[in-house]
Amino acid sequence: MNVYDSERMTGLLRPLGYSPTANPDEADLVILNTCHIREKAAEKVYSELGRLTEVKARGGKIAVAGCVAQAEGKEIKARAPQVDLVFGPQSYHHLPELIAKSAREAGLALETDFAAVEKFDALAEGRQADGYAAFVTIQEGCDKFCTFCVVPYTRGAEVSRGTDAIAAEVRDLAAQGVVEITLLGQNVNAWRGAAPAGATQDSLGLGGLCRHLAQIDGIERIRFTTSHPADMDDELIAAFADEPKLMPYLHLPVQSGADRILKAMNRRHTADTYIRMIERIRQARPDIAISGDMIVGFPGEDEGAFEETLALVEAVEYASCFSFKYSRRPGTPGATLPKQVAEDIKAERLQRLQALLERQKQHFNAQQVGKILPVLFEKPGREAGQLVGRSPYLQAVFAPLPDHALGQIVPVRILSTRPNSLEAAALDVAA
Repeated sequence: MNVYDSERMTGLLRPLGYSPTANPDEADLVILNTCHIREKAAEKVYSELGRLTEVKARGGKIAVAGCVAQAEGKEIKARAPQVDLVFGPQSYHHLPELIAKSAREAGLALETDFAAVEKFDALAEGRQADGYAAFVTIQEGCDKFCTFCVVPYTRGAEVSRGTDAIAAEVRDLAAQGVVEITLLGQNVNAWRGAAPAGATQDSLGLGGLCRHLAQIDGIERIRFTTSHPADMDDELIAAFADEPKLMPYLHLPVQSGADRILKAMNRRHTADTYIRMIERIRQARPDIAISGDMIVGFPGEDEGAFEETLALVEAVEYASCFSFKYSRRPGTPGATLPKQVAEDIKAERLQRLQALLERQKQHFNAQQVGKILPVLFEKPGREAGQLVGRSPYLQAVFAPLPDHALGQIVPVRILSTRPNSLEAAALDVAA
């Protein structure tokens, strides 16, 4: 979502005469678009600000955007007085006005309101596609209040973008050559919207939206992320079964395999209900790849609870999974829970978990060898005469192909695996 937000900020700045530069030392304006989900990400902001003193010294402006700006606006002002603009993730559509205010007035221009609907209304037109795959935000915020998570405090309550506005953006992207879209939301499968004109029902869930967008000419692939198990409804599972443009890849975080820890996290599901949901999804789409998120070392996690997490991972067999040590975030209930786990224990458990997840990923990748997969090729590869794209399962795939295959979905035979990618040979390329 931060990538998407950064693209939209770039689009907002173009009419003002700004264009991107790869060198911060040349910039008139540097924007740090930030994440607050873990302490390491937040602290990196201040480290980066320290490296931007040259920008300020020659009269450039520095902005901090995103969730760190939302959560720590006053602290940023105190710790980094060189910052000119601070605005939260729901306020970047006001960036032109904030730049003008900063030029008129001395001091910090601060904007951290939660006007997500207004933001969505401001994004309807004018986006420039960058490549053959694109992110499209359809939902923001979260009402689940997991005790480890800052998202409800930095992104606000769940808000769904309107069906017509989403479809209009996707049609515009398709007209610019975009083939694949990824629908984004902090809790994307909580999206709800009015049905389009002529539909048999009054409203849609995410499954219905995917079917609606699949009818747009030029769009061949649809993905979405990130989901919550509590909002994985029958309509969405059915869409995996009968909408071929919905890719067979689902990112469905679980966070722990121990019911006691899941309850302390306020996750609203058990390990068993999660596993049974995965079974239902696989019945609907047998070739689906499951991805997830895991947290180790949440307060109260002992060795037995961690072993339950390993058991859940064994049961699910992930194609990929993100895993992290629990990070105490100020203002969240988890930060004040008793029985905080020592850092060395977290590190040791994370190492064991990641070793298991890596074995599962490599096993899944190895299963693709010999198969024919449709791959959307998006850019040149590392070697001359080579392109790189993504499989239906989001794996990076390298193949020897001419440049005119860029933007095409090409059937390839998978020949071998690398640690983080697949090697393939093309079977057919349109002229």
